[in-house]
Amino acid sequence: MVRMADVARAAGVSVMTVSNVLNERVPVGEPTRSRVMAAVEALGYEVNLTARHLRAGRTDTVAFVAPSFHDYFSELADEIAPLVEAEGRHLVLERTSANAEQEIEALSVARLQIYDGVLLSVAGLDLEPLERVRTSKPIVLLGEREVPERFDHVRLANESGARLATAHMIERGSRRIVALGCSSGSAHAMTTDRRVGWEDAHREAGLEADPAYVVPVSDYTSHAGREAMLEVIASGLPVDGVFAVTDVVALGALSALADSGLRVPDDVQLAGFDNLDMSRFVPPGITSVDVNHKGVAQAAVELLHRQMSGWTGPAEHVVAPVRLVVRGSTRGGA
Repeated sequence: MVRMADVARAAGVSVMTVSNVLNERVPVGEPTRSRVMAAVEALGYEVNLTARHLRAGRTDTVAFVAPSFHDYFSELADEIAPLVEAEGRHLVLERTSANAEQEIEALSVARLQIYDGVLLSVAGLDLEPLERVRTSKPIVLLGEREVPERFDHVRLANESGARLATAHMIERGSRRIVALGCSSGSAHAMTTDRRVGWEDAHREAGLEADPAYVVPVSDYTSHAGREAMLEVIASGLPVDGVFAVTDVVALGALSALADSGLRVPDDVQLAGFDNLDMSRFVPPGITSVDVNHKGVAQAAVELLHRQMSGWTGPAEHVVAPVRLVVRGSTRGGA
C-alpha cells in the first residue's frame, strides 16, 4: 500500500507539503504541486477521502433512509436526488424494510458520522424510541407516524386526500365504497388517516360509513390488493366503488374486478392514492390522489439544508398538500 511518505520521498518534498497539496489547505507553488501530483499518479497513491471529509467536518453525502425503494419511495428518491446534488452533495440510499431496529440504527451515532444529514421515512418506529434519540446531526423525518416535536417532519395530507377520492366517487353515484387496505385494526397511522378520510366523505354526504366495507390487505402489494378484492367479490358484499389505500393496491383491485367480469368504471368506480407514474398507463387509467413528490422532496431537503446551515430555531412540521387526478377508472374521467 502506497503511503503519503512514499509520495513525499518520490517528489523530494516533506510529508506536510504532500498533505498541503492534496488537502489544498495552504497555497503551494505550481512547480512543487506538479511534482507532487506526478508522484501521486506514478505511484498510484489513493487519497483517503473519508478521512479528509471527517477532518473537514463534512462528508458531502446525505442519506435517504426508506422502507423500500419501490413505487412511492423510488419516485420520491428521484425528486430528492437532484436537490441534494444541486448543493454539491451525493445522495445515499438505505433500506430498512420498515424494521424499527434498522430505523433506529440509521440514527445511531456511528452511522450519522458518515453523513452530513439524514432524511428518514419512519415506518416501524414508535414515538418512544424516537424520543430517546440524541444527536446534533441534521435529521428530517418523513412519513405518517407520530414523531417528537423537536424533529423537523414532513407528512402527507392523508385524511383530506382520502376524503377527496371518496367524495369524488360518491358525487358520481357510488354508494357502497370499499376502503381497501384502510384497516381499522392497523397500527400504521397512514391507513388509519385514510380510513378517517373515507368516513368523513360519507358523513359529509349524509351516508353511513359501514365498517363492513373497511377491508384489510395482508400487505401493500398488488397481489395482496387483488386477493383481498377477490374475497370481497366472492363474499357477495354489494360494491360499486373502491378506494384503495395506495395505487399499488388499486392495481391489484383492478385486476380482480376485471377477472370477475366487473367493468371499471361502469359497474365499479376505483380510486387510489400516490398518483404513481404507472397509474397513467394502466387502462383505463387510475384516478388517484397526487401526493406531490416534488413538493415533499423540496420541503424535506430545504429543512435539512436549513439545519446543515446552522439553524437553531424550533422544528417545523409540514403537511404536504394533495390533489385529486381524475382518470378513466371513475365516471367522467378521461
